[in-house]
Amino acid sequence: MTTLKHATWTLWRDNSVTEEESKLLRRVADEVPIPLTDEARRDVETLIDAFLERDDAAGLAAPQIGISKRIVVFKTKNFGSETPPSRDSNDYEVLINPRITQYRGAEEQQTEGCLSCPEISADVTRWTEVKVRAFDRTGRKINRRYTGFPARVVQHELDHLEGMLIVDRADTLYFPREKKQFFETMFRLGRRPTPAP
Repeated sequence: MTTLKHATWTLWRDNSVTEEESKLLRRVADEVPIPLTDEARRDVETLIDAFLERDDAAGLAAPQIGISKRIVVFKTKNFGSETPPSRDSNDYEVLINPRITQYRGAEEQQTEGCLSCPEISADVTRWTEVKVRAFDRTGRKINRRYTGFPARVVQHELDHLEGMLIVDRADTLYFPREKKQFFETMFRLGRRPTPAP
């Protein structure tokens, strides 16, 4: 991976809690003004830039780069590829002020990782189909339906906008054996951290 221009905010780093970053990641993100202001457009473009420079992410939410706004970006295909989509491709989508309006299909458990929860993974149960109402990167109102893995990615990214992370939804958490003491302390021997009000 190349050097990143946009740092990813995390709950912990180097075996210690990141107080400022954790606080922002745990708060409910602010609505983006519609029609989009110049500042909102800059925030959208900054998030897209941060996403496109990564080769290890299916999606990214604005709070993960320190912008507490309701914006997410995610791949729509080529999920197994370690090559990020190009800026002018149709391989990714941006949602502004997204709201899930319907959950459908079955609930399914899969293992997820998260850039904001380094070194761990979690078994998380999510719906296999969701409908979303949002605005696109130009501020136009859209309705989308996602199924399968894209539905999982959308639910994961939208959780970030509510201050929720995989550690809050985990049925089971996995972490490196050599970090056992840190993570057991971090999660208070099995208690999951809960989002701040």
